Amino acid sequence: MREWFDIKQIDDDTYVISEYGHTEETHCYLLQGSERSVLIDTGIGISDIRKITDRICTLPVTVLTTHAHWDHIGSHASFEDIYVHADDIGWLRGHFPLPLEAVRNMIVTGLTAEPEGFDRNAYHIPVIPYAQTMRDGDVFDLGNRKVRVIHTPGHSPGHCCFYEEDRGYLYTGDLVYKGRLDANYPSTDPVQFCASVKKVSELNVTKVFPGHHDLDVPASLIRKIRDAFASLEDRGLLYQGSGLYDYGCFQINI
Repeated sequence: MREWFDIKQIDDDTYVISEYGHTEETHCYLLQGSERSVLIDTGIGISDIRKITDRICTLPVTVLTTHAHWDHIGSHASFEDIYVHADDIGWLRGHFPLPLEAVRNMIVTGLTAEPEGFDRNAYHIPVIPYAQTMRDGDVFDLGNRKVRVIHTPGHSPGHCCFYEEDRGYLYTGDLVYKGRLDANYPSTDPVQFCASVKKVSELNVTKVFPGHHDLDVPASLIRKIRDAFASLEDRGLLYQGSGLYDYGCFQINI
């Protein structure tokens, strides 16, 4: 049976670890420095991503969480050093806003393939009481490589992007990608989403690394999404329930 994770090397010390067997097509990113590594998100949890990081690197791994939704924290419990923004930390400490059965149903209904031995009933939402908090502007020094936290609320209260200024790399989680951008359920905020896209549009970005779907995302997409949100704001449409707006390679769902 085909291995669950698809692994692609971006450059000498950066990897994308993808889950194409689920309709979410979640991407996680392993960044290696000279002293430690960072893993941005841990995926759906259908298969343990720790076996992949152990295979690729021997350095200590710190997990940075873009946001604490189920499809980004699935293997968090396999790691000891975990950071999440304070506004999302309650979801990692046993206060996840959806019931377990609802999450299990989303996992199962989205499967297009599944790894050998996957047990739907064994899946549980990770509870990570030892998770640490990060804030806007924090910098993680990996040794000859630095990653900065950019707080970008809107899709979740504590959503963060991660920025490598020296390389121009921006890891955008669920803020920027090709597909449906969701700001339509209770824990989202379309006004904050709009402000967050504007915030990252001011960075010097050479390459976008999204949390889902197509990996070929040009930096220009940030500006297109920014302008689309600005247009909705000008029309007075940044309120939940206003609609689904199609812009070709992306949609805004409010």
